[in-house]
Amino acid sequence: MSNTDNKNIGFVSLGCPKALVDSERILTQLKLDGYDIVANYQDAELVVVNTCGFIDSAKQESLDAIGEAISENGKVIVTGCMGKGDDAQSIRDLHPKVLSVTGPAAYEEVVSAVHQYVPHSPVHDPYIDLVPPQGIKLTPRHYAYLKISEGCNHRCSFCIIPSMRGDLVSRPIGDVMEEAERLVKAGVRELLVISQDTSAYGIDIKYRTGFWQGRPIKTRMQELCEALGQFGIWVRLHYVYPYPHVDNIIPLMAEGKILPYLDIPFQHGSPSVLKRMKRPAAAEKSLERIAKWRSTCPDITLRSTFIVGFPGESDQDFDLLLDFLQEAQLDRVGCFQYSAVAGAAANELPDQVPEALKQERWERFMALQQKISADKLQAKLGKTIEILIDEVDAEGAVGRSTADAPEIDGKVYLEGVSGLQPGDFVEAEVTGADEYDLWAG
Repeated sequence: MSNTDNKNIGFVSLGCPKALVDSERILTQLKLDGYDIVANYQDAELVVVNTCGFIDSAKQESLDAIGEAISENGKVIVTGCMGKGDDAQSIRDLHPKVLSVTGPAAYEEVVSAVHQYVPHSPVHDPYIDLVPPQGIKLTPRHYAYLKISEGCNHRCSFCIIPSMRGDLVSRPIGDVMEEAERLVKAGVRELLVISQDTSAYGIDIKYRTGFWQGRPIKTRMQELCEALGQFGIWVRLHYVYPYPHVDNIIPLMAEGKILPYLDIPFQHGSPSVLKRMKRPAAAEKSLERIAKWRSTCPDITLRSTFIVGFPGESDQDFDLLLDFLQEAQLDRVGCFQYSAVAGAAANELPDQVPEALKQERWERFMALQQKISADKLQAKLGKTIEILIDEVDAEGAVGRSTADAPEIDGKVYLEGVSGLQPGDFVEAEVTGADEYDLWAG
């Protein structure tokens, strides 16, 4: 028997790593149900588009992707962050041919819609239809995102994530650890822990005790990190709010249990702007915490994101942001110019900053951070670092150090090396650096 009766489904995944995990779960279930996933519109009998609705440019990209799928294929199901509220109606108004629209993490609804519009009774072949235990992954074989929760309890004035994804819902720690174990057994060498608020993991269920490998374990960030550290691979933390208990994670980094890397969205350095943003931490306390973390783990890499041009941001506020940046000496930084997002409370704040001033401040911010980043990378010259290989070509290999997350941070270029494969760990001496990347050999 063969699976020639299987139906072909196309898939477009947009947005952040959390949305990517949603796509992986949908694809895994479709594959389990006997559908084949194809990489072009022409061979697909239906296309699923997983949208991003965080900012206006992302919404436009999603709408364009939906329009392209309709034009090229004709049968389109839409899901993701644009699939709720006014955005969902906008999709239906602009693209009335869309078959169904659902919100984020709506796995069952998407799969049901596929069954409805492309029904079939597949003939399963147990030898060739097996789905790998780790599921269908959209990342390379050697790294994977591990989503530990959905939603967020914060109500930051510039953000609409809670209205799209709801309040915090933590996954049971036993389920998370079983997924992590399957991924590691399948060859994953790096786990990237993601959520809307990784530090809050377990708060919603009062840190309920779960079980993994027959042993009790609390649903809490520290216990999760300790358990993941037992796999002996890279474990990288993203979207960490600087709650006091984050201090307990730093010793695990110093001991080599998890990577000495923290992705913390500070967003600004002015107390008044942070207050208008409704952020949960004060800038001056953050600087004290950074100093304490570096005292405990001198090799720690700190990544953050910031917003310039937030409503009411004065010249003094911006100067405080630059002062914060100079004192914090962060390793990796992203910066965005504030833009209004439909449904965000910040839209109603007075004293909106002119676009030209936003651009000027962004350029000044980036110039300062580029110098900080360049100085930090220059300091690595002559040092031997561990590198995880991502790509190999005729000229050599491209990888990342412990300080580099995929897609958002820098790369390490190894020229003239041979015999390496993606997923290999190697050690090499740093021979060159610019503002973002390293060269080693």
